[in-house]
Amino acid sequence: MPVQFQIVVFAVIAAIVLFQLYNVLGKRVGRQPQEDAKTPVAGPTPNETAAPAPAIDPATLASIATLKARDPAFDPARFLDGARQAYETIVRGYASGDRAALAPLLKPNVMASFEAGIAARETRGETESVEFLFPPRADLEGAAAEGDKAVAKVRFLAELRSRVTKATGETADSETGEPLVEERRTAEHWTFERTLGAADPNWVLARVEPANA
Repeated sequence: MPVQFQIVVFAVIAAIVLFQLYNVLGKRVGRQPQEDAKTPVAGPTPNETAAPAPAIDPATLASIATLKARDPAFDPARFLDGARQAYETIVRGYASGDRAALAPLLKPNVMASFEAGIAARETRGETESVEFLFPPRADLEGAAAEGDKAVAKVRFLAELRSRVTKATGETADSETGEPLVEERRTAEHWTFERTLGAADPNWVLARVEPANA
């Protein structure tokens, strides 16, 4: 093969190889810095962080075992997730006076107590709103079968901000001028119940007690 022809062949081969390399190396592989700058990253809002995963102590695990003997479908993690949602709904419902939201979540005695508080606030002509500064923490502290009922106690820790508006529309104290806004931490034991074997699997709030923070 003539030398000049060989040079031409090698040049063509080199050009093909370089073209293939460009196709591979010239493409953007993976996320680029500019894409990261433009794409929002999902995460906690400034006033919100994920609630820590609670640990379950041996005594509580033993009590859960006794409940699962009667109710094999009881799942502590799933129960706590539902209890936390119920807690937020009930706290907000009580603040706003939403009786319709509260009624299916409370036993009659608890509903009567909440109703009295709502009525007293309405008599004063006040309205209230509540927001959670952080997702509330929920710890399962006991679960058992008592007769025909499943009973579970949950300790809730929460940080809340409540705003009160008076009948006149005022949102500040007329004497001090201070905003009618309160931030507080709460620690409570909530006891939930449901009837074993009932068609309705939902739990209702049966008792509220103070707890140590």
